[in-house]
Amino acid sequence: MTHEPGDGSDRRVLNELFEPLYEIVPEGMKAEVVEGVVIMWPQRSTYWKIIRSVLRQLDSRRGPRSRLMSDVRLDLPRRLDAFCPDLFKLSDGAEPDGEGHWRHQDVEFVLEVISRETGSYDYGPKKAAYAEGDVPVYLIVDPYTAKWHLHTLPENGVYRSQLSMDFGAPVDLTGTALGLTLETGGFPRSCRR
Repeated sequence: MTHEPGDGSDRRVLNELFEPLYEIVPEGMKAEVVEGVVIMWPQRSTYWKIIRSVLRQLDSRRGPRSRLMSDVRLDLPRRLDAFCPDLFKLSDGAEPDGEGHWRHQDVEFVLEVISRETGSYDYGPKKAAYAEGDVPVYLIVDPYTAKWHLHTLPENGVYRSQLSMDFGAPVDLTGTALGLTLETGGFPRSCRR
């Protein structure tokens, strides 16, 4: 069942879960709420290098005024899901809601980089939540397998199109709102799982 974030008790519960996180999550750690559970994990330089590469490519193509966010709370329509995506792009006219949160309906692209602690979430409930929220492009980058996984065409809570390729193969997003191709040859790998 789809819930609209911001309607009623779900938003209050998410706010109650997130508020102490702003105070207690130590520097170098990341936290979010997946299916009502707070998860926390360390940020690593390998992941930041991948995020930075995608960010730079989007900036160079879309311009510095592009609406790009990193590690910013994004409430999804699935009950008690509020993620802090590694990187997401908002539509040009996007505005935050009355509480200062971005609307999932305005998201055009999400990048998640796999870590040991988050892989099962990124491939599972987070992918399902992004599809249910009709996020048109969801890109998972896995430095352990040196593969990327592109999910597009969300319909009825699932992505109808999925493509997986090795690092080095470009990610063709020319048929999406982004209108570009991402180069992946420089993505670093992580040998520790």
